[in-house]
Amino acid sequence: MLDLALPLLAESGNLIDDKGVILAAGCFAVGIIVIGVGLGIGKLAGNAVESISRQPEAGGRIVSAMLIAASLIEGVAFFAIVVCIIAFFI
Repeated sequence: MLDLALPLLAESGNLIDDKGVILAAGCFAVGIIVIGVGLGIGKLAGNAVESISRQPEAGGRIVSAMLIAASLIEGVAFFAIVVCIIAFFI
């Protein structure tokens, strides 16, 4: 795939070097991280709403457990994004 892009970039005077490949891979990784986090939190919230609809009296405990789990998921996502950003500058 890179062989197809190189002639186009060579015509414009820009060539892909190692930094460009690292930057593209980092952007791809951040995109995958964001998609995974979105799916995880969406599934978490959907299951929490379903649980509250089945047992409304346990709603407070379910919401607090959901918020704790969502914050842990986002913490891991921020850590992964920071690792990708650090890879840009190495």
